[in-house]
Amino acid sequence: MEFPFDVDALLGERVTAVDQHLQPPGRRGPGYTAAHRVDLQQQLMTIIDEMGKASAKAQNLPAPITSASRMQTNHHVLYILKDNEVKTAGKGAIIGFLKVGYKKLFLLDRHGVHNEVEPLCVLDFYIHESLQRHGYGKELFQCMMQRERVQPHQLAVDRPSEKLLCFLRKHYNLQGTIPQVNNFVIFEGFFADQHAPVRKLPPKRAEEEIKPYSLTDREFLKEEVEPPWPFNQSHSLTRSSSLGNSPVRTCLKPFLNEQELLRNLRLCPPHVAAHQLLNGAEGGPAARRRRTSSLTRSENTSH
Repeated sequence: MEFPFDVDALLGERVTAVDQHLQPPGRRGPGYTAAHRVDLQQQLMTIIDEMGKASAKAQNLPAPITSASRMQTNHHVLYILKDNEVKTAGKGAIIGFLKVGYKKLFLLDRHGVHNEVEPLCVLDFYIHESLQRHGYGKELFQCMMQRERVQPHQLAVDRPSEKLLCFLRKHYNLQGTIPQVNNFVIFEGFFADQHAPVRKLPPKRAEEEIKPYSLTDREFLKEEVEPPWPFNQSHSLTRSSSLGNSPVRTCLKPFLNEQELLRNLRLCPPHVAAHQLLNGAEGGPAARRRRTSSLTRSENTSH
């Protein structure tokens, strides 16, 4: 792919590695200034954007997955292969690129065990259509693996196309894949000598059967609801409610005689109902006692 600026001068080496800083490693002359640096960076961003569009079109993707803006927001490395032999107007051309980056993944091994790993992943790979099957793809891959110090079977590939799978099978004998639930593809030997730390996660526990209430729970649910105050103020409950003790559920007498009721009321804190009962409110024990005494005196008088 050709561009209207000098690609050969912009990219110093045949294979150039570019990170998120997008610093072009081109030639630095004595008149190099900040304005020149901005211009060169803009040219590099143009190359990345146009190659990303071409890769998306070749893979029938709805949108590019490689762009200058994406590179600036991710810790990825883009290996760009240039053709310094093409001297069209003395500007050179771009053959293709390979984007890689480390990602934290949850991958299954052959036994179905989840493993938390952070391998080097192949994220995007493109060689211009007019230059495919000329060994450029293998040259780009070899350079990347040498610099990253990784073997082919240690790579995880994100959504590989059929062409890429054929490429890996042909040049690196990567045939047996380990099925995954995500979009990544790994090959046999991935877990054998994984260079990144591997942490195995415990298998997911099967859902336990819902058990019925235990005998104690059932007895508790059947326990009677306590009657309202003041009929729930028995001696045992009053003592257990003191500081440092917790209330104890106990069976209460169904009925209380008058003397016991009055004694319980005196032990309780002042309350409106208690005040009425103790001071002879209508219907209270004191009022009934006065009425009984009056009736007795009247009967004795009549006799």
